[in-house]
Amino acid sequence: MRSASGNGFDSSDSFAVSGAAERTARLHDIPPSITPSHGDDSHLLSRIASPADVKALAPNELAELCREIRTTLLAYGHQHGGHIGSNLGMVEATVALHRVFDSPRDRIVFDVSHQSYVHKMLTGRAAAYLDPDRFSEVTGFTNPDESKHDQFVLGHTGTSISLACGLAKTRDMEGPNSGIGNVIAVIGDGSLSSGVAFEGLNNAAEQGGNLIIVFNDNEMSIAGDFGGMYGPLARLRASGGTAQPNLFNAFGLDYRYVEAGNDVSALVAAFEEVRDIDHPVVVHIHTLKGAGYDGAGHVAGASSASAGNVHELDPAVSDTGVRPTSNVLHSEPWHSDHCNLSDHEPHEGQCEASHWQNPDAAIGKPDDPRKHYGKMAMAALEPRFAAEPGLVVISPATPGSNGITHEFRERAGAHYVDTGITESHAVAYAAGIARAGGTPVVATTASFFQRAYDQFFQEMSLNRSRVTVLDFLGGLSGSDNTHSGAYDVTMFSNIPGATMLVPTSARDYLADLAWATAPAGSADAPAGPVVIRVPGEAILAAERDATLLPVTGGQIADRPQSASLPASASGGISAATVRGTVSVTAQHAGARHMLDWRVNQTGSQVAIIGLGNAYPLAEQTAAALSDDYGITATVIDPRQCTSLDSDVLESLRDGHQQVITLEDGQLEGGWGEKVTAYYANHHVSDGSRNPRVLNFGAAKEFTDRVSLGELNERYGLTVEQVTEAITRCF
Repeated sequence: MRSASGNGFDSSDSFAVSGAAERTARLHDIPPSITPSHGDDSHLLSRIASPADVKALAPNELAELCREIRTTLLAYGHQHGGHIGSNLGMVEATVALHRVFDSPRDRIVFDVSHQSYVHKMLTGRAAAYLDPDRFSEVTGFTNPDESKHDQFVLGHTGTSISLACGLAKTRDMEGPNSGIGNVIAVIGDGSLSSGVAFEGLNNAAEQGGNLIIVFNDNEMSIAGDFGGMYGPLARLRASGGTAQPNLFNAFGLDYRYVEAGNDVSALVAAFEEVRDIDHPVVVHIHTLKGAGYDGAGHVAGASSASAGNVHELDPAVSDTGVRPTSNVLHSEPWHSDHCNLSDHEPHEGQCEASHWQNPDAAIGKPDDPRKHYGKMAMAALEPRFAAEPGLVVISPATPGSNGITHEFRERAGAHYVDTGITESHAVAYAAGIARAGGTPVVATTASFFQRAYDQFFQEMSLNRSRVTVLDFLGGLSGSDNTHSGAYDVTMFSNIPGATMLVPTSARDYLADLAWATAPAGSADAPAGPVVIRVPGEAILAAERDATLLPVTGGQIADRPQSASLPASASGGISAATVRGTVSVTAQHAGARHMLDWRVNQTGSQVAIIGLGNAYPLAEQTAAALSDDYGITATVIDPRQCTSLDSDVLESLRDGHQQVITLEDGQLEGGWGEKVTAYYANHHVSDGSRNPRVLNFGAAKEFTDRVSLGELNERYGLTVEQVTEAITRCF
């Protein structure tokens, strides 16, 4: 999820913060004086039911509305969390847009749309930010199901200009009957690095007609801004919009510059000037990310934490609640201050921490899986940099979210590359590094990788490029409908030539990483790309609490891999051939061994195969079958979802009536169905040796902020439901 305001998106719903945040928890108390009102008519925001109410305000009331919105956002961030920093910078611009334009006839498309909280407040949804009991009523992104003022469900980046071009094209073709007036795309400097944004600019200039592109320049992406265009943009800001080269003029677009991007009156005047324009125009506004944070955890606009009145103004801040800041124009390499993670002590300016704010209730919580395993991977790679000049970590603009800390980036130097919000480029870039003999590791969120689908097929896999992909947030999660990773297995595991590993422990994860990144020419190194699904909540919970793995207790002995599983005299799999893991000391065991399945318990009647994050459920189900029904089930960790281990599957014919597959991703087109197809396509004449296969996984659907527990219940991925299905078949 990336920001049209340049801030991007962190899809994590967990509340991980560093120890330093716990020490500063006292700074995050919400003074009673700035707690949002609940329908109090003395406040302007509570009286705004539609953009018409914004238009009805007196000119001198706009600043007060902005200040109330800013106060509401800051309090909302403490209580609920979210993309507060990007919205704080967009307060004045959003008020001005709804003051000047006539939504929904005038169509406003927010790129990424995580900076649309203010837009939602002004289009009838203010109560969802004012009343804690209603916080869950709206998503963090625009959604047409919520309001006619929302044009699209958007959680990824760079597409607003293309979408706006499409709206404008239909308007121009259909004429007055289209019902569409002005078309406005709102896109940020971080989002502009996305290639599709440039494609949209190119099309807009050729298409012509009314199209207004509001370019929100806050000098910040999720982390820093990276790319050659940011130097010319800085010179445009420094010159008041007159410097050349001008990126937008180069496309043939008209251009206007507004330095005071947090001055609502200046923005109203600028938007009035371009309203109903007959050709495409870019309105470049210079805003302050996180405008209103005071850098110490308190809210700008409240004079102190003591009881007071929300209308009291700190003389150090503007009349809309923007506090002066020196937190801009950092010269250090990452173009942002030294905040370590994306959810720790947010403040204004070039602050990576203000990308995603966790609520106060989350302070002191341990790292979520993304940060935990991301840090682990970087710690394993970093000692190799000195001896391996071609080893490079590539992040398309989401480093902190995935545990790639500021300190690591500083130490890594040229071994770390932030490509900006450019997944397609990042994968193709990695393929180029691999072709030259380097060792690239591309790390980002599962749903973002969907944007590079073609590059995975062509540049990476077709060319057998030695690229390692770290796939974060894969599988089921409580994320919103634009960031679900439930489709990653169906995508990656079906790309010819790519290997997808699904580790179920930190040890396996590091062994997989070491194997995938073995230097070119190393013995037993993989011949092509390797995708490693970073373990999720269920795996991390089991590592922190071994009782969640009742069969093994998380203790898997290192043993050589076996290519055959002969049947024992009792009809089950011989205990002598139980498989172990690939140890960290045997990290280059070879491709065949890396793809072997691991049998962690031998039994009969039922075999349970748990893929990745679903593996703890396999052990828990086996324990329930043993305790309640006296069945000792075979328990298998497949470790990968690229191919089937036919030796194991054939061995299960003896003594097993049922084979159960568990996966925390889309069932249709996924991994479990391949096991079903194997037995269907390899049917034997002895009917007793054709086990029945039951597949458990997610439905083919989008889910929006549904808790992981509820999703597991919905899809039958609980011990009770799996056990009931198994025993019902006997």
